[in-house]
Amino acid sequence: MSDYENEDACWSALEGFRVKLISIIDPARITPYLRQCKVLNPDDEEQVLSDPNLVTRKRKVGVLLDILQRTGHKGYVAFLESLELYYPQLYRKVTGKEPTRVFSTIIDASGESGLTQLLMSEVMKLQKKVQELTALLGSRDNLAEELHVKDSLLRKLQERVQRLKEACEAGSRELQRCKDENYDLALRLARQSEERDAALTGHRGLLLEIDQLKHSLMKAEDDCRVERKHTLKLRHAMELRPSQELLWELQQEKALLQARVQGLEASVQEGKPDQGRPYIQVPEEDWQKAQRDLQQQAATIFSLRKDLRQAEALRTRSAEEKETFELQCLALRRDSKMYKDRIEAILRQMEEVAIERDQATLMREELHAQHARSLQDKDALRKQVRELSEKVDELQLQLFQREGQLLAMEGKLRRQQLDVLILPADGPLFCDRRAPTWRTAHPGIPKRQPGYRGEPGAAVCGPARGAAITDPGGRRTERPGAPREGEGPAAPQGEL
Repeated sequence: MSDYENEDACWSALEGFRVKLISIIDPARITPYLRQCKVLNPDDEEQVLSDPNLVTRKRKVGVLLDILQRTGHKGYVAFLESLELYYPQLYRKVTGKEPTRVFSTIIDASGESGLTQLLMSEVMKLQKKVQELTALLGSRDNLAEELHVKDSLLRKLQERVQRLKEACEAGSRELQRCKDENYDLALRLARQSEERDAALTGHRGLLLEIDQLKHSLMKAEDDCRVERKHTLKLRHAMELRPSQELLWELQQEKALLQARVQGLEASVQEGKPDQGRPYIQVPEEDWQKAQRDLQQQAATIFSLRKDLRQAEALRTRSAEEKETFELQCLALRRDSKMYKDRIEAILRQMEEVAIERDQATLMREELHAQHARSLQDKDALRKQVRELSEKVDELQLQLFQREGQLLAMEGKLRRQQLDVLILPADGPLFCDRRAPTWRTAHPGIPKRQPGYRGEPGAAVCGPARGAAITDPGGRRTERPGAPREGEGPAAPQGEL
């Protein structure tokens, strides 16, 4: 019935079998069931069964089909159910499906004994089906438990992967932070090195300026010393210079001597002796000789004075050169001392730099060793954490397996308890004719009262006519002859 999409399609499919339906169906047989399904009202039933215009059975069936077609899908379903109950072969031909309700046929054919056998066989089939479903349910429970264990294990692995990812991300962030710190430290070290180099360069420049100032100072001192010596010489010369009175007297004496010499020369030239002196007779030869000697002596004195002046000039120049050389030697000594001090300072700085380099090398080696030890400790701790994580995972896996086994045991125990409540499929059934209730020969199963709704899978046999039958699925089915509430008298025998 679920194969049809709508009412028109359903009834149009049923119209193809209208001739066969009209020729086979007895309206008096299916109208009670249709009225029970509330697709026919009493007027419709009276029209179909008692209308004088409807003389033949085929006309009654045609009118019944028209009335049901007006009810729509509900009438279509009720009509197919009535065919399934009363005309199973026709139902098979119309729908192409096997009928599942055959009670009315058996009741019509063999009465209540056939119904009893049918119910017994159906109960046994249902018990077998319940056992099969129970086994299938157990297998599904086991599969669900296995899937639950696998899902738990998968979630655990996913959590572990997530933890590893988080640890990896944390390690990456830590590595990036260390790289940033290392980069910052390198920048700071570079800046400090640049500042140190700039300071050293400035220090060297200041040392050079100091040396230049020292050299300028020494040169100024030497110049000052030379000027002081020249000043002393000039002062000494000024002290040795004769006074003005002495110079005046010497000039007067010189003038007198010059006048006398001129007078003598004039008298000699005239051949007359000087009147102011006594006359001395001097031979001519002696006079000339004396004059030549005097000239020679004057020339000698002049040459000696010239040599003296040259010697004094040479001595003065030599003294000046000596003083200059002494000053240069002093400057060279001071320069050599300055360069020596500078070289010693440079050597001391180089020694300090070498000491700092050795200290930095030792510190770097210590830091490398400490970093290597920290890496080894970190690797060891990571290994321990990994081993502990694997151990925890194994323990959790064992716990999940134990939980799965526990759940399997609980399911097995529930199935065993359910099997205890379910009647065995091969248990002998007998009917107590003195009571309207069927019971089993199993000693642990109590008697069932009429209309009892048993547990799922429990067997309920042979209620009295007019009582309700409860199938293993919990559905209630009216026994033939049992009227529903609000309906008319009970349907004839053979109606369900």
